[in-house]
Amino acid sequence: MIGRLQGILLEKQTPHLLLDVNGVGYELQAPISTFVQLGSVGDVVVLYTHLAIREDAHQLYGFSDQGQRTLFKTLIKVSGVGPKLALAILSGMDVNAFTQCVHEENITALVKLPGVGKKTAERLIIEMRDRLVEWQAPAPLWQAVEKNEQQQRQHTLAEAESALVALGYKPQEASKMLNAVATDNATTEELIRQALRNSLGQAQ
Repeated sequence: MIGRLQGILLEKQTPHLLLDVNGVGYELQAPISTFVQLGSVGDVVVLYTHLAIREDAHQLYGFSDQGQRTLFKTLIKVSGVGPKLALAILSGMDVNAFTQCVHEENITALVKLPGVGKKTAERLIIEMRDRLVEWQAPAPLWQAVEKNEQQQRQHTLAEAESALVALGYKPQEASKMLNAVATDNATTEELIRQALRNSLGQAQ
């Protein structure tokens, strides 16, 4: 079984590719999502592949990453979905977006894909739901950034509280002192200085 090819891109005309691997020309079909990630003709490229064997033909399909190939191989197992439709789905939607549509049962988004009607969309959701159970679409970027900022803020507060306790303050006092200061984008040292400044000001 051919699982991966590295060679010189000789031809590039959607959906067909011709790859020269050590003098042997491999003809492949690929989704548009793979085409946009490939270089120009003459460049060395790497493709993850799937060989579909039928009685009348052997067809090689190429993908820019293993996620695309895995989804392709999973799609063609769905009743009524062949390689042509699977390529169309991958051309119109990336792996994470498709996975999210299945998890959210978003038929509206799926029927916008070429060749996918309402019945096909419903079948995709039903049959792909269990197969994609371990595939969790990532949270939007802004959520990831927000989560990271919250974790960093909590870490900074914990460091500042530990430092204040080391200076002789009780944990409850240290926590109260830090709650009284602005913590957004502040470093541990800034938090400590502000907390001490406020505490001394109140004492006076």
